[in-house]
Amino acid sequence: MTAQAKGVTGRMKKITMKDIRKQDYYYAEAIKTLQTNVNFAGKDVKAILITSCYPNEGKSDIAFSLAREIASSGKRVLLLDADLRKSSYVGRYQVQAKVSGLSQFLSGQIGVGDLMYATNFENLDMIFAGPSVPNPTALLGEGLLGTLLKKLREYYDYIFIDTPPVGSLIDAAIVAEKCDGAIFVVESEAVSYKVAKKAVDQIEKSGCRILGGVLNKVDMKKDKYYSHYKDRYHTYYEKIENRQEDRD
Repeated sequence: MTAQAKGVTGRMKKITMKDIRKQDYYYAEAIKTLQTNVNFAGKDVKAILITSCYPNEGKSDIAFSLAREIASSGKRVLLLDADLRKSSYVGRYQVQAKVSGLSQFLSGQIGVGDLMYATNFENLDMIFAGPSVPNPTALLGEGLLGTLLKKLREYYDYIFIDTPPVGSLIDAAIVAEKCDGAIFVVESEAVSYKVAKKAVDQIEKSGCRILGGVLNKVDMKKDKYYSHYKDRYHTYYEKIENRQEDRD
């Protein structure tokens, strides 16, 4: 770790995040596949934006799950919530401590020492969004965010940045200018090709490379291909579990 990077990360407070979502084997396997694809994106791809076209497509769940999965493999990971309009991390993951966030840092209210938090998940640190602000586009567009990311790159293997949906807001495109790549989350049967294409084009115009897309909330029962896939693997892993129980 360089002296400069240590100055950024050396004074972090510890907070507890609780993931109360019901465990789903197929979702977990999809996240592992996404992790593999990110690992093959290249060693220079560190700051990765995660966005969607519309709200509630599941991008924040995927951002957290992916960051946690990669951190569990031994990589140093930072999850940065850049949704300065409507953040949900504190409530969703039941953070009890009072935390500061990105909006306060970008507006000069706090320093970097009060911005970052070590979580109860090994190798995973967090920057929260902070209080909502009336001018998020202006704050994100200033040079301070780029300077911060430049310093963080020296310490972290991956920085995942969760932004507002790009379909109706420009915030994601502004943040994308400072990122090495972007992952697009699309809810199955909820987004038209035209809307998705327009959103992708907007990110690409910022100079950010599209690493790939995630088709989320697929109806496994409705889709014959995925239904067959699910049934086949459910039977396979049920047999494995039964064998393990017999051994025990």
